[in-house]
Amino acid sequence: MRRYAASAPVLVLILVQMGHACLDSQSAYRFTGTVCRLTYPAALVLNEKTTKVIEAAFQHARYPSIEGEKSMSIFGKVDYGLHNLEIYNLSIGRSEVELRPNEGVGIAISNVSAVFKGRFTYAYSWLISVSQSVDFEIESHIDLAINPRLYCGRGKVAADTSDCHLIFHKLNLHLQGDREPGWLKRIFTEFVSLTVQLVVKGQVCSEINSVANILSDFIQETAENFLSDGGIGVDISVTSAPVITSNYIESYHKGLTFYNNTKAVITASVFNPAQLGEERMLYFWISDEVMQPLMTAAHLDGRFVRYISGQELTVLEMTSGSGASSLYVEMVRKALISFFRKQKECVHKQVLAKDVEVSVRASYEDKKFILTAKPLRQCVCVYFSSFVLDLEHGITTLLDRQGLNLFDIMNHDVIPQNGYVLIQMDFGFPHHLLVEFLRKTLE
Repeated sequence: MRRYAASAPVLVLILVQMGHACLDSQSAYRFTGTVCRLTYPAALVLNEKTTKVIEAAFQHARYPSIEGEKSMSIFGKVDYGLHNLEIYNLSIGRSEVELRPNEGVGIAISNVSAVFKGRFTYAYSWLISVSQSVDFEIESHIDLAINPRLYCGRGKVAADTSDCHLIFHKLNLHLQGDREPGWLKRIFTEFVSLTVQLVVKGQVCSEINSVANILSDFIQETAENFLSDGGIGVDISVTSAPVITSNYIESYHKGLTFYNNTKAVITASVFNPAQLGEERMLYFWISDEVMQPLMTAAHLDGRFVRYISGQELTVLEMTSGSGASSLYVEMVRKALISFFRKQKECVHKQVLAKDVEVSVRASYEDKKFILTAKPLRQCVCVYFSSFVLDLEHGITTLLDRQGLNLFDIMNHDVIPQNGYVLIQMDFGFPHHLLVEFLRKTLE
């Protein structure tokens, strides 16, 4: 008894540390409730719109005014300033992505064409004092290389994009509004061009890092919102830094159900990376320790309950499922059916309570949730077809409310295993998420 009392504070300390820190992959496995594996083909699909995100970074960047002085042999000290630098006519050629094992992601953006406009001021004293300003344009062709490093930060997968490089292949300076642009251009072209390069590189790379953090928050919030409804939610904070191979990116999440100020605990997950494949674009590994508290919370919250009259009671004819992708979930349900029967002027209320053990095959076809149920104990089970149909409709409505119907899901399979469920699928680019992300980014 003393030994237990002495070890309790240690256990509490470990759990507190778990809540605030990320573990190495091997140590994190047993605390991991959900795993997401994004394979290289999926990265290629998502990369199709990387150019849109980069465009947002260029356009959203704010280029500061720069003032200083420069010593020149002819004029002596020259005071200068670059003001109101803005970007126009931006276009991006193509983007390529590479998964680099144990390093990060390599993104190469080529053939970026842009025009930078601004105002150049200069002043000098040589025989007479001269102070002038001139509008300028710089035509540019740029290549961009970004090497994001993914890490575990503030409970989510974060990206460090400090390894960011801009390569300028073309810089043509055009000066306007000056009486003698020829000599001014010859003297200041190299200086102005170099200064603009430094400003653009610093601001664009800084904005890309900011956009990457916004994207990280957006993905986390979108996933959390999808898994939350009313008072039920799931904590999907990461337990470890993501793992990157040449074939996939894999992230590890807690998957802790919370309901009415209580949260589930996972300490004995059976996860192993070998349980996931690499043939599909996207894999979700979900522990039974996630599913069970989630179903319990739904039951306690009064979800998917229907009261039917005696005239509606029918026994469900059990049929086996077709070749559709499916999930067998063994559930123990207590079906509470209340119905009323009138006898003369009195109303009698009868209640039937029955423990029902059912094997349910669930599939998602044509954006609808489909259930096929069969009894595990034929002799003691009572089924109602209307309840199953209502449950299908209720879950479909819930999934639509969470936005699943907006995704283009293909070739999906839901595979039950001992202690976990594996969901694998291909998908089309989620355009609705890109639109929402760009809206938030450009606010």
